[in-house]
Amino acid sequence: MKQYGLAVLAAVMVLASCENDSKETEFTVNENPATFKEIGSITIGAVGAAEISAYDETTKKLFTVNNSTTNQIDVIDLTDPTNPKMLTSIALSSYNGASNSVSTFGGKLAVALESTIDKQANGKVVVFNTTTYALIKEITVGALPDMITFSPDGKYIMTANEGEPNDDYSKDPNGTVSIIDVSNNYTVSTLDFSSFSSQLNTLKVGGFKIKNPTSNFAADIEPEYVTISSDSKTAWVTLQENNGVAKIDLATKTISGIFPLGFKDFNSAANAIDISDKDTEIAFNTWKLKGMFMPDAIANYSVNGKTYFITANEGDAREYAANTDVKRLATLSLDPTIFPDATALKATNKMGRLNLVSTMGDTDGDGDLDELISFGARSFTIWDGNSGSLVFDSKNDLDKRSHEFGTYDDGRSDDKGAEPESVVVAKMGDKNILFVGLERTDTVMIYDITNPSAPQYLQSIKTGDAPEGLLFIPASKSPTKRSLVVVSSEGDGSVKFYQPDLN
Repeated sequence: MKQYGLAVLAAVMVLASCENDSKETEFTVNENPATFKEIGSITIGAVGAAEISAYDETTKKLFTVNNSTTNQIDVIDLTDPTNPKMLTSIALSSYNGASNSVSTFGGKLAVALESTIDKQANGKVVVFNTTTYALIKEITVGALPDMITFSPDGKYIMTANEGEPNDDYSKDPNGTVSIIDVSNNYTVSTLDFSSFSSQLNTLKVGGFKIKNPTSNFAADIEPEYVTISSDSKTAWVTLQENNGVAKIDLATKTISGIFPLGFKDFNSAANAIDISDKDTEIAFNTWKLKGMFMPDAIANYSVNGKTYFITANEGDAREYAANTDVKRLATLSLDPTIFPDATALKATNKMGRLNLVSTMGDTDGDGDLDELISFGARSFTIWDGNSGSLVFDSKNDLDKRSHEFGTYDDGRSDDKGAEPESVVVAKMGDKNILFVGLERTDTVMIYDITNPSAPQYLQSIKTGDAPEGLLFIPASKSPTKRSLVVVSSEGDGSVKFYQPDLN
């Protein structure tokens, strides 16, 4: 990938409404998307604070999930991003729910709450006024709503309801997606995936992962994250543990399809990775290994009328008493014909420390592994929004650039590397700019993805510890009329603000 020079800039066209005039005036801000710098920061708590943030342009406030010591949403004055100030907190304990995600639109704040009485019970969405913090509506959704978002037109609120089981699987609610029709008195439609159970064999061929001890297809699906198209007609939902993405038709409120994401081949030079945390070095090598994409966050954008979705391929294991699917390679039996060097591979400085999907890879059913499959692709990927076919994968660029940036954590080499957690796409002038949050390297990487098949790396910026939430505020909505990137980090409870240079 070719790095931009400092001369490259984006002419950001923004529309701003005059305070006392309904007519919109157009103005131009010349910003260079390769020059984001930290301009302000605020710490709102300890570990567990600052998970996800949402910005309300009507009040110039930031609303941030804070579950460090108490269950609340912290409200931050963002009038001056160089000097953010804590205003107040919205207490949530009375709703018997813990917040996982927030979203704003038109003076409304929507909060996704998982049940604190019974995690496997239905969750809630609570909607507040962003000025008075008064409750507007309380809506029941599926179990464990993990992410929430308004549609671009504000007509819908969507939640990805993960529906995780309890430890012994005596309770395993269906994974679901809830669509709340704001314009119809917040009427909710909650969709599950039971109608796709007949497609299981076909989905598995495509790399879809189902391994439920109770053989319940709908319960095994675990929706993670939602993105909605700019016309508010289509949504895509990551099914992280299942290695898939679902497509939703918002007009009919139906799930129109599931895309199995397949596998990534780490036995090619372009995909070479470091897989040992005990080899005393960071060395990117090829291995007879496949990775499941298993995306966390998802975003979408369009180029020349064609829509794409982008995934942060974090990977995630299931670790329950009744269903654990992760083991280190050194503890597993490998087929001696396919892996004649199995003993050598099991050394700690080779593949022995690598965490594998222990429930997959025995293709002939004889009890040993014929294929080695790991969690996550250590990359971001651009997919065709209609077919789900792969358009571009960043290969090993995130790990290698983290190493060059001095932030790569070798202690995570045996697991998921830099661990891409979040993705956000922004329009800056005629460029589409991608921001990728890396949880284990405390970094955000920036790419120009205007050409979906050939993204260009722009910049890396240092964040707080374990960045979880990533938010772009366009210049047209920013309190300074300059583009802002907001990074919420749950490791140290910090929220940091970044702004690009002007030309």
